[in-house]
Amino acid sequence: MLLLLGATAAVWGLARIRPQGDWNELRARVKSWWVMVAVFLGALAVHPTLSLAFFGLLSFWALKEYVTLLKTRPADHKALFLCFLAIPAQYYLVYIQWYGMFIIFIPVYFFLFLPVLLVLARDPKGFVSSVSQLQWGLMAFVFGLSHLGYLLTFRRAAEVGDGRSLLLFLVFITEISDVLQYVWGKLLGRKRILPTISPNKTWAGFLGGIMTMALIALPLRFLTPFGVGETLLVALLVGLAGFCGGAVMSAVKRDFGVKDFGSLIPGHGGMLDRVDSLCFAAPIFFHYVRYFYP
Repeated sequence: MLLLLGATAAVWGLARIRPQGDWNELRARVKSWWVMVAVFLGALAVHPTLSLAFFGLLSFWALKEYVTLLKTRPADHKALFLCFLAIPAQYYLVYIQWYGMFIIFIPVYFFLFLPVLLVLARDPKGFVSSVSQLQWGLMAFVFGLSHLGYLLTFRRAAEVGDGRSLLLFLVFITEISDVLQYVWGKLLGRKRILPTISPNKTWAGFLGGIMTMALIALPLRFLTPFGVGETLLVALLVGLAGFCGGAVMSAVKRDFGVKDFGSLIPGHGGMLDRVDSLCFAAPIFFHYVRYFYP
């Protein structure tokens, strides 16, 4: 909360120091962050089962926003219904902590079954486009985001922090990195990294945002089992993964010809516009912790 207050004060200060600058998007980001933090903390404060249901709803809404932009065929309707059924199935695997099936259910079994279901629809025109778009959406918005829910199952031990604290650390550094990259880009950004994909992403914003986020992560390492050096390393990995996630989703929006995935969050697009970085950062962070702190 203190950091959010600091971010709000910083936006006010930047607007006073450089009134000629366009800070409307940054204001919208901070406002949406207040909303997200309130909802997120509320979800973590309740029973773990309800918290897991919240992340299932997060995957549902993200997949829904994505699917509404697809140019689907009548032959895809059964496959679409099955894709949404994959959400409760995937999160049930999280609930019973069946890691072996959790890690292969969508990447293996859905990868094999989904095209067979589309074949049974007997319409080969647009088949490759449909199956690839649906499978990719499942991987990003259901499989990727479900790692957030699985973090909740981690129990406090001598080496590993509690799942809730790990989740707070991950979400905070991922989202603050996004805000800091935008601020540094506005202040010092000149050379764009991906001008045809995301014109607002600059080298100054990318490097300045991730480095600053890594330093901010240090006082938060009490939420994790990491030492000082490892906290910096993990923060850099998460920041890089989050940047890649945001860039990929920007390419998706460019392909669809839209500015935002939706309008759920006032002033700053849909749910997917806010969790795009987590689709990539969550699996990286989860498997790092699980591998080095089994």
